[in-house]
Amino acid sequence: MNRASLRRWSRYAATGLLALGSAWCLPRAAHADSFSRVYYDANTGELVVVMRYRGTNPDHAFSLKWGPCSEATSGNLPEVAAEVLDDQWRDQAQREFKKTTRFSLADLPCRPAKVTLRSAPRFTYTLVIAP
Repeated sequence: MNRASLRRWSRYAATGLLALGSAWCLPRAAHADSFSRVYYDANTGELVVVMRYRGTNPDHAFSLKWGPCSEATSGNLPEVAAEVLDDQWRDQAQREFKKTTRFSLADLPCRPAKVTLRSAPRFTYTLVIAP
């Protein structure tokens, strides 16, 4: 390798290391919540959701924002989607936590139904809720 090539390569390497170092120093952005486990507990009539999330504390509270029930098409169940909301969605992602949350389905208007849970931006989980 000649001197010009070596200087060019060292400039690229230095620039890359500087960029990498700068990115390392930036505060870590909040990570999306994800589902570790989801199931319907027929004994209690609750949807049990085990959430994995990152933050500064384990005291996040989760709630569901239900969408409308869709009409059942021939041979299919009605469908409904719910967005899982984190009350501390802007909490800095410093440590990983896991929390089990139970949601009552007593007021779910369509049963049996195919239920899809969504957690921003890309995590989904679908299950069937029996009558």
